[in-house]
Amino acid sequence: MIKKHHFLSGQLILYFFLLLLISCGKKEQKEVPPPGVQLIKVLQTNVPIPNDFTGQTYGYKDIPIRARVDGFLTGIHFQEGSTVKKGQLLYTIDPEPLKALEAQQLSLLAQAETMLAKAESDVKRYRPLAAINAVAQSDLDAAEAQYESAQASVEAAQAQLRYAQINLSYTRITSPIDGIIGKTEAKTGEYVGKAPNPVVLNTVSTTDTILVQFSISESEFLGLVRSMQEKNKAEAEGQEQKPKQKAQISLVLADGTTFESPGRFNFADRQVDPSTGTILMQVSFFNQGNLLRPGQFARLRVIMDEVENGLLIPQRCVREIQGNFMVYSLNANNEVETRQIKLGPKVGSMWLVLEGLKAEDQIIFEGLMYARPGNKVTPQLVEIPKEFIDFK
Repeated sequence: MIKKHHFLSGQLILYFFLLLLISCGKKEQKEVPPPGVQLIKVLQTNVPIPNDFTGQTYGYKDIPIRARVDGFLTGIHFQEGSTVKKGQLLYTIDPEPLKALEAQQLSLLAQAETMLAKAESDVKRYRPLAAINAVAQSDLDAAEAQYESAQASVEAAQAQLRYAQINLSYTRITSPIDGIIGKTEAKTGEYVGKAPNPVVLNTVSTTDTILVQFSISESEFLGLVRSMQEKNKAEAEGQEQKPKQKAQISLVLADGTTFESPGRFNFADRQVDPSTGTILMQVSFFNQGNLLRPGQFARLRVIMDEVENGLLIPQRCVREIQGNFMVYSLNANNEVETRQIKLGPKVGSMWLVLEGLKAEDQIIFEGLMYARPGNKVTPQLVEIPKEFIDFK
């Protein structure tokens, strides 16, 4: 009996110990705090609305260098990619065939001048004789006609000589402008000017100012023109313009940085392209530091409008369900609630909110995986990171 009593006592102690562990586990489970989330306040500020366009850069002047006479290339007198001056010798073409042609034209001119001298002598001799009827008037008329014909022959020979000399001068190809010259498309010894090598030998570009050409739709063109007209009207009336931190036209480079010089609109094509429904536009940039080169991909950012006291939230805060946009906020009991919103255009990493939120409203920024309607969370208010609001 004593052994059985001890056995039962041990069982009771073990049962009591298990109950204590279970109750402690439940107590510890109840004390686990709700998951934490980070809240941000809706940002209210003046919001510039950018429109992005893609285009290509060109030099202020891009002049192709061509051979105006055919022949063998005998010399290249520049370094590829270097700066050249107007009138600087670039290429030379074998001049010997054209020198021979010049000599031939000189000979023909000399013959014409000899014939002119003879015709002039005949006229001078016949005139006094015709005056005393020593020769027939018809002989004098023939001599004068021969003289006029000889004069015309001399003028024609002089023109042919000038043409030969001009062609001879084309064997020395010089730069038409100051600028940067590119890679040569022909080598010494090649036959240029006609087939099989009628190519553009090179291109010289003026790059102190860079042009960006791009195309926009008809509706975008109308909006841009109206915006410029309103600005010009306000300036003409002396109204004070709202300050902007950046120029209205800026150039975003391939590495994502913004070119420091502002753009200036200076050209719109005379018509809309009927095949694409777009119109060609052109903007110029002062190429400070010679950073830009012709042929680069260009992304233009044009500020066409500005919303006063607009409401902005990070794009990452927004959830879309079947075309409806919503964000998550908290009620007085720190329980998650959904807020349906209406969105405007994207501005950098932010989104312009048109309806559904007010200034200083708080929404969930981090911890969206815990954002289920009705879930209780532990909130922490934080500032919007600088990289999100650096859109101006």
